Amino acid sequence: MSFTAPRAGRRAALLGAVASLAALDGARAQTAASQPPGSTPGQAPPPSNGLERVAAFEGQVTGVAVSKDGRMFVCFPRWEKDVEISVAEVGRDGSLKPYPDAEWNAYRNAAPRDLANHLICVQSVTVDPQGFLWILDPAAPGNEFNMPGGVKMLKVDLGTNQVVQTVAFDSATAPQGAYLNDVRVTPDGKWAFITDSGQRGAIVVVDLSTGRARRVLDGAGPTQPEPDVIVKADGRELRRTDGRPTLFAADGIALDAEGKYLYWQALTGRTLYRLPVASLIDEGIPPTRLASAVEKIGTTCVADGYWMDKAGNLYVTSPEDDSLKVRRPDGRMDTLVQDKRLRWPDSLAEAPDGTILVTTSQIQDMARYHEKGATPQQAYALWRVQPAR
Repeated sequence: MSFTAPRAGRRAALLGAVASLAALDGARAQTAASQPPGSTPGQAPPPSNGLERVAAFEGQVTGVAVSKDGRMFVCFPRWEKDVEISVAEVGRDGSLKPYPDAEWNAYRNAAPRDLANHLICVQSVTVDPQGFLWILDPAAPGNEFNMPGGVKMLKVDLGTNQVVQTVAFDSATAPQGAYLNDVRVTPDGKWAFITDSGQRGAIVVVDLSTGRARRVLDGAGPTQPEPDVIVKADGRELRRTDGRPTLFAADGIALDAEGKYLYWQALTGRTLYRLPVASLIDEGIPPTRLASAVEKIGTTCVADGYWMDKAGNLYVTSPEDDSLKVRRPDGRMDTLVQDKRLRWPDSLAEAPDGTILVTTSQIQDMARYHEKGATPQQAYALWRVQPAR
C-alpha cells in the first residue's frame, strides 16, 4: 500500500480502493465460478470447492491470525512499497483498523521512528492457544537487510488491546541476512519457535518467561534450501531479474496440539521435518547431536505456510499450483482446494468453527521477478476454506 493523498484523506482513499478492488475482483471471481475455462453459458457449474473470499486489500498481505472469538488480524510487510498499516484487525465488512493502535503503525520509510516501539516490516501474526496475539517483526524492509534494534516479537492481550511483552532479538539471534519468518507458541505459553528463512536458515527458540532467545540448527541441512528444488510459479522457474533463483530456508512451521513436536520445512524444498520440543528446549544437547535427532517424516510440496489442527491434519500452502493441500496423520497428501484465485497462498490460521483462513500474497508478481515492474493479477486477499474431512 503506497499513498500520496493528504493524511486526512488517506483512510478514505484506502477504504475506497479496497471497496473498488473487492467489487472488481468479486465480479471476476463470480464469473470464474460460474463459467470455468472450457465451459459455455448454460452449462452446469462444477461442484463448489468452498473457497470464499473474506476481504480484499490494496497492499501485499502475508500473515493471518484468528482469535478464539473470531477476531481476524492480518499483516502487510514493507517488501516493495511503504505501507499505511503494518498490522490490522479486519472488520466484518472487510475494513482495516491499525492494530494494536495507530502509533505502533506510524513508522514510515521516509520518516523512520523509534525502531523498538514501532512496527517496521511485519511478516507474520498468530494467536497462541492461550489467546494472545503475537506479532513477528523481522524489521527487514525489502526482505533484504534487517534493522538492528527493530527486530522483535510482540505479545498483545486481546482483552485490553495492549502490548504486554516485547521480545527483542539482537545480532546473535538475528544476524544480518536473517529473516525471521513465522512463529508458533506452545500450549502452555512458555516457549516460542521461529523459522529463519534468510541467508543462513535456523530455528530460533525463545524462552518466553525470560525473553531469552537462541539459534539452533543454524546452517544445518534440515533448515536449508534443498539444492535439487527449483521453485516455479505459473509453470515457469521463479528467478529475480538479476538471474538469482528463489532460495528461501526454513519457512513453514507448525506445532501439534499437545506441543510435543515442532514441524517445519524450507520454502525452497519439499521435505517435512520434525523434532521433539523437549529436545529443542534442552540447551545441554550439542548442535551436532540435535541435528542428527531431526526426523525426516515425509515429502510435501514447495510450501510457504503451515497449520496443524487438533486432529493432526497438516495444512500446507502450495504456491506452485495455486492450491491448499492437507497432509493426513497417516502421511497421505490430498489437495483440499485448487483455484487460480489462490495466487501464491501464503499463511494460514484456523477459525473457531474449524474453517481455514489463507492469505494470497502473489509473490510471483513482485517487481523483483519482472523487468517491467510489479504485475499483480488481482486484489490481494484473505480467503476461507472448508476444513479437511
